[in-house]
Amino acid sequence: MASLLSASSLFAFSLIPFLAFLWYARRSERFPPLAWWGFAATLVFVLVTVVAGGVAQLCFGQQLADVDLLHGSAEAFLTASNLLIALGFAQAGRQRQEAGEDPNKR
Repeated sequence: MASLLSASSLFAFSLIPFLAFLWYARRSERFPPLAWWGFAATLVFVLVTVVAGGVAQLCFGQQLADVDLLHGSAEAFLTASNLLIALGFAQAGRQRQEAGEDPNKR
């Protein structure tokens, strides 16, 4: 049971709902494409963070949070993905406003 609850197992299991969300959002006709790319870029952030954590451990013998250059570089990917998400939803809101759609209408 302990191996099932290891950090790597929990991380792997956490990808399942996120990938399901991405699958649903991709097929939704209402989900802003740019925001979808932002959420997909979050997976790039995860990958970069895992790699940077390995480099921090192997090259510096420290945790990622203790190696500022690597940590800041990895976090830059999260910032970029969040920016894409925000811009995607802002763009969709403007398009709905221009089309005269009620933003509260489903």
